[in-house]
Amino acid sequence: MWIVCTYKNGKRREHGREFFVYAVYKVKLTLQLIHDDYRLRFGIESSYRMKNQCRIKTTIKNPTIRLLFVALAFLIINVWIYLVWHYISRLKRSTRQVFSHLFTLKQMLEFLRQVIDRNYGVACEIYLPSG
Repeated sequence: MWIVCTYKNGKRREHGREFFVYAVYKVKLTLQLIHDDYRLRFGIESSYRMKNQCRIKTTIKNPTIRLLFVALAFLIINVWIYLVWHYISRLKRSTRQVFSHLFTLKQMLEFLRQVIDRNYGVACEIYLPSG
């Protein structure tokens, strides 16, 4: 068990210390390399978690269509990030305040769903043929 302590030094207007705990076994890397590697990994896992929120769920076996759905999910995420960065944030003393809680990814997905429902309609009932 290794513990890494970092100092915030005014980053994002925060001061104090942060502690990161890593469970490692027979690793020949330095603590700083392990810490940096996990920080990068966290960003990758966060983007995939976001992708899974807006990915189209399907049972289609065609890998081209499945890749298209994944690309569409990442495109939606990037559009959301662009909107939040440019329209729901403000520059204040050479730093940017981002108010992503005012327009979440789930809200954007709900807006998109409503537009699709309005334009293409929603099947609320299915009638089976008699006989």
